[in-house]
Amino acid sequence: MIIALASDHGGFPEKDMIKNHIEKMGHTVIDLGTNSTDSVDYPDYAVRIGQAITNGQAERGILLCGSGVGASIAANKIKGIYAAVCHDTYSARQGVQHDNMNVLCLGARVVGPELIKELIDAFLSAKFISTEERYVRRVNKIYKLEDGNS
Repeated sequence: MIIALASDHGGFPEKDMIKNHIEKMGHTVIDLGTNSTDSVDYPDYAVRIGQAITNGQAERGILLCGSGVGASIAANKIKGIYAAVCHDTYSARQGVQHDNMNVLCLGARVVGPELIKELIDAFLSAKFISTEERYVRRVNKIYKLEDGNS
């Protein structure tokens, strides 16, 4: 799988570790920045992740900021991006399985390196359960909301 990876300055210290972990799992990483701890704006990196996924360059994304919250809010403004902050493996896995989440947002100042690896493992190993009508029905309702129809 091709994974887009981006962070703001708050997530930068964990980015290389994450990139190495994803590559050890056998995936390809597209590194979309940032490349230092100099202050930058997380919405700019949410856009980079969103474009990589919606343009077909990447299948999923991992986006980091200090808390994960701002990154998640910004990413969810992009049509076709379904992002969530996850600080537990159940949510990271179930977000994909039940909700077709395609961007994992992480708070690099909230979770440590070992938990980050476990969250990424859960996120990347999960598949959307498209064979169960209830999940498809719910996700289709999300798509309608995204298109301005409720």
